[in-house]
Amino acid sequence: MRERIWAPLLLLLPLLLPPPLWGGPPDSPRRELELEPGPLQPFDLLYASGAAAYYSGDYRQAVRDLEAALRSHRRLREIRTRCARHCAARHPLAPLGEGPGAELPLFRSLLGRARCYRSCETQRLGGPASRHRVSEDVRSDFQRRVPYNYLQRAYIKLNQLEKAMEAAHTFFVANPEHMEMQQNIENYRATAGVEALQLVDREAKPHLESYSAGVKHYEADDFELAIRHFEQALREYFVEDIECRTLCEGPQRFEEYEYLGYKTGLYEAIADHYMQVLVCQHECVRELATRPGRLSPIENFLPLHYDYLQFAYYRVGEYVKALECAKAYLLCHPDDEDVLDNVDYYESLLDDSIDPASIEAREDLTMFVKRHKLESELIKSAAEGLGFSYTEPNYWIRYGGRQDENRVPSGVNVEGAEVHGLSMGKKLSPKIDRDLREGGPLLYENITFVYNSEQLNGTQRVLLDNVLSEEQCRELHSVATGIMLVGDGYRGKTSPHTPNEKFEGATVLKALKSGYEGRVPLKSARLFYDISEKARRIVESYFMLNSTLYFSYTHMVCRTALSGQQDRRNDLSHPIHADNCLLDPEANECWKEPPAYTFRDYSLIPVLPGTYSLCALLYMNDDFEGGEFIFTEMDAKTVTASIKPKCGRMISFSSGGENPHGVKAVTKGKRCAVALWFTLDPLYRELERIQADEVIAILDQEQQGKHELNINPKDEL
Repeated sequence: MRERIWAPLLLLLPLLLPPPLWGGPPDSPRRELELEPGPLQPFDLLYASGAAAYYSGDYRQAVRDLEAALRSHRRLREIRTRCARHCAARHPLAPLGEGPGAELPLFRSLLGRARCYRSCETQRLGGPASRHRVSEDVRSDFQRRVPYNYLQRAYIKLNQLEKAMEAAHTFFVANPEHMEMQQNIENYRATAGVEALQLVDREAKPHLESYSAGVKHYEADDFELAIRHFEQALREYFVEDIECRTLCEGPQRFEEYEYLGYKTGLYEAIADHYMQVLVCQHECVRELATRPGRLSPIENFLPLHYDYLQFAYYRVGEYVKALECAKAYLLCHPDDEDVLDNVDYYESLLDDSIDPASIEAREDLTMFVKRHKLESELIKSAAEGLGFSYTEPNYWIRYGGRQDENRVPSGVNVEGAEVHGLSMGKKLSPKIDRDLREGGPLLYENITFVYNSEQLNGTQRVLLDNVLSEEQCRELHSVATGIMLVGDGYRGKTSPHTPNEKFEGATVLKALKSGYEGRVPLKSARLFYDISEKARRIVESYFMLNSTLYFSYTHMVCRTALSGQQDRRNDLSHPIHADNCLLDPEANECWKEPPAYTFRDYSLIPVLPGTYSLCALLYMNDDFEGGEFIFTEMDAKTVTASIKPKCGRMISFSSGGENPHGVKAVTKGKRCAVALWFTLDPLYRELERIQADEVIAILDQEQQGKHELNINPKDEL
């Protein structure tokens, strides 16, 4: 077993070290940080001091410490990167020999490199590197740019509006669904008269800026400039990749994976550490792919460069380069029919003297993907041999491509994703007091699984499609029109959540009563009952519950945007909340006490379309606008997943503080849904549901004609 794991690991060691600069160096040198006198101060201590000063009201000191913390953090990354590359150049790895002690020259070069790195770090940092090891919470805060949130507030207190705007925008770029910050920026811009293009991202990554510039020129049909910026972005991307991988080579502390748990010898100890390094480096693609202001999946970022380039090169007449880029894109998305068609078309444009088979995919991405696949294979092999758990993400998920119609020759546009998730430095959800199980059977043939908890960035969440057919959606909407009361469930309040929308609702018992009285077709009223039971069975099965799931409330609801009240709305259709506890965003807690419905365990919302809508029309916002269902973190501000309603789509989730959720403003039209709440405690069963069960039983007996009934169903209602 040892040899099976160790041998490929030795072969992979060169990949764990700084690779060559594919595509050459960037066109412009990087800005150097100004050196500060004396030893480098640990950024976590400066951060803590700045936060403490902010809360004590000393905003000038808060600004000084927080700015110093950010400089220290950048300087530390720069020092570690430079030292690693310097020592890699001074101590190249010795090749493996043969016979006894064949690995000793390799270990000698590794030890020399380690001594060099420690000496370099100590000298440049002005003290031991151990002073700069920080907690995972601090790492997460700096990744999510939380210090800039403090800074924008402190600068406002000091009446420094321009710096406050810079800090706010810098934070917002990494947290594009932070609703409070979005409103702050709008307020700052209105006060200062600043255009969006003037806002500065202080942490902008060079490759992202070049990429954005490339997209801008591409959309303006300036393909030569687009090519220049996309190629620049790729060079800068691979430089950033080197830095990211280099920073993985320090001490590793992974809480999610237990790699060995014990050490039985030299080989195991070294393999344990290098597997942690390798996993860190393997996932650099995630860190580098984060695009500011976008919620689309990050994994598609790198291939998009080549997708843009293949068409841009075609438009300027460089067919060989267009073919190279198209083939490079196919390394990540080999089944993309549009680009496969493009490859055939580009090959038809080549000179007769050029053999199309001789044109290969771009070397930069070829080497990148080759290394990525080799790393993946080794990690999977090590996971089996060393006994740790690792789930390989799908880094090349294709939820959407370029948002244009420049496909050759078909011109097919790619729909954007309907469901968006954030994955940048999200903190873990609070623990819940039940076994976390999911993935049970969906019970019905036509239901389509879309996303699980991990893909929705949370705990005990699932997204399904085709729970209802289009005909059922139309029939239910017709029922809603005939039975709903304004303010139902909210003591008749027309607008219980926002003054900008009208709220209507109806229970399942009211639907059956209306059906019996002939105000709506009885068959349609029964459909409301049947689909809610269908949903209950799906949830019970998917979450693999060991006990029966009971209804605690069943409600069909519609939210209608009120005309003349939609300008400059910044509220929500339904505020962020949790269903069985009181959400306290300031304390990051959810308190299980009245008036919260503490007996609710699972909530489920199958979404129906607006008036006379179809799936595609709803998704394209033809019948109502806004109304996306959102999950947030415990702060009730940072959105972790946003889901567009459409006919037959169903989102189900546990009801505690692990799943704060709400609904974005409905700004046009009517949005309808069936809202179901469940409990595991039979004491809290919905009384109207029990009565509805009895009515259904009576109707079934009538239909079957098995015996005469001595009871009038109308009296039971």
